[in-house]
Amino acid sequence: MNHSRSFWVTGASNGLGLALVERLLEQGHRVAASGKGSEELDALAVQYGSRLLSLPWELHEEGEAASAAEQICHAWCGLDVLIINGGTSEYLADDVADNELFEAIVSGNQLAAELCLASAQPLLAQGHQPQVMVIFNRYSALQLYSPTQVSAGWNNVPQWSREQREELKGRGIDLTVVAPQSLKTPITSVQAVPDAWTPESAADELLSRLVMREPELVLEVLDISSLWPLPR
Repeated sequence: MNHSRSFWVTGASNGLGLALVERLLEQGHRVAASGKGSEELDALAVQYGSRLLSLPWELHEEGEAASAAEQICHAWCGLDVLIINGGTSEYLADDVADNELFEAIVSGNQLAAELCLASAQPLLAQGHQPQVMVIFNRYSALQLYSPTQVSAGWNNVPQWSREQREELKGRGIDLTVVAPQSLKTPITSVQAVPDAWTPESAADELLSRLVMREPELVLEVLDISSLWPLPR
């Protein structure tokens, strides 16, 4: 493929993350996938060989994101696109209590997003027209701390992502935040209606919009567990 690009996709073991990896490989791109071990990812590795680079998945832990970035550097020297699947449940502990589930989803994805973005920036600086897409669902976009206050980077992960835009832009890196519509700070006056997205249809739509490099996209999902399966 003449226009092949290099991608790093996180939260790639199932749901939307896995669908993004599969679609990108079908399109001829090189993909680095951080995903908790799954038969589907293993099958893609067999099918696509060296075009799929399997990376550490515990990106919320110190050093793991840096190790993943180091492997990308050794394999490709740079990176064109980082897609942070900020709604994954991969970082949940096996014994997390039900009443702590949502807080654990938010905190795990926040740590992973911060560490991945920091680790990937030197690679993106070496990439071609580099960009970052961060994707949230209704759970991971929750404002858990001081919920009555205005959203800010310290209490809301999508807002934290937006606050990185100016610095990234200064380095030539575009940022797209994909999230449900915020009732406090809506980005559009049009009411977004939840749709029956599948992992595949959502992946197709997001990848088709990637080239537009839009700063914000609204994604309202009817069945969150379809795109971001919760542990059983």
